[in-house]
Amino acid sequence: MNTPETTSPETTPHVTTSPVTTSPESTPLERASPEHVRRVACVGAGVIGGGWVAHFLARGYDVTAWDPAPDAGRKLRRLVDAAWPTLTSLGLAEGASTDRLTVTDTLEQAVTDAEFVQESAPEKLDLKRDLLARLDAATPPGVVIASSTSGYPMTDMQTTAADPSRLVVGHPFNPPYLIPLVEVVGGKRTDAAAVAWASRFYEVAGKSVITMDGEVPGFIANRLQEALWREALHMVASGEATVRDIDRSITEGPGLRWAVMGPMLTFALAGGEGGMAHMLDHFGPSLKSPWTRLEAPELDKALYDAVVAGCDEAADGRSLADLVAERDRGVVDVLRATGRLDRQEGSR
Repeated sequence: MNTPETTSPETTPHVTTSPVTTSPESTPLERASPEHVRRVACVGAGVIGGGWVAHFLARGYDVTAWDPAPDAGRKLRRLVDAAWPTLTSLGLAEGASTDRLTVTDTLEQAVTDAEFVQESAPEKLDLKRDLLARLDAATPPGVVIASSTSGYPMTDMQTTAADPSRLVVGHPFNPPYLIPLVEVVGGKRTDAAAVAWASRFYEVAGKSVITMDGEVPGFIANRLQEALWREALHMVASGEATVRDIDRSITEGPGLRWAVMGPMLTFALAGGEGGMAHMLDHFGPSLKSPWTRLEAPELDKALYDAVVAGCDEAADGRSLADLVAERDRGVVDVLRATGRLDRQEGSR
């Protein structure tokens, strides 16, 4: 994970940005700059919420947490303690400590002094709506409130909040203290400034951020995961492959490449010197082959050009040789980190 740009939220003075307007009806309010947030509230302390707590503690923040379950505090501290050795090995921010966690008795106590709120309640739309409305009512004005939802658009969740302009999606991946990606997007009533603020805050907090241009159910990564998941279920249901074979086909195959480059650049390399254009010319017809239950889109010129241009942009000036070397180094690193390289060498 990246280190924060400040040494620690504890050691920097509290400053504010220029006034921001939270809704058409509200007056301008002061919002702490992302670089100077010191206190984070995590509402919902299950696997995802607890993972967020561990991450923010490791980054040196003061964290207040609340969950309605009667034994939530004990389970949360056990989760944080289990994650702490891994976080320590990755490197803790200055001042990071599990002692900076406070578990409160009420939601209101958790957010009363918060400068950022991360909601991680179960995936039930009515629950999310009610909880976000409660958080909006209890959280200091102007403070950004993010939801960890794995699929609901914020437009559907912000309907009952008095100030929906500060509500954003901050979708993590499990475990949030280890997987760096966060997908950030607002709803129709979210202020663009709140989206930008949240994206910058997550970056300062050591996350890798994708700020989406607009809402799509499931966001980006979950839609890709879901496509693979559904095809895997089809194969198991049809007796075409075992669960073990499906998992090995990824962990011993394309998953190693995907840890270094995504599917688009990976396929671009399959085109050799001709890149993605050659890949599409050569393998484009296979989109009509019965390799998946998902219906492939029509490979028209607009899609063709968008994919080729996107791969060129993603390469960012790196040559084919550069990309191949980067991929190969990354795969070796993954093999070595997971112990598989040692097993392969030992079997010779």
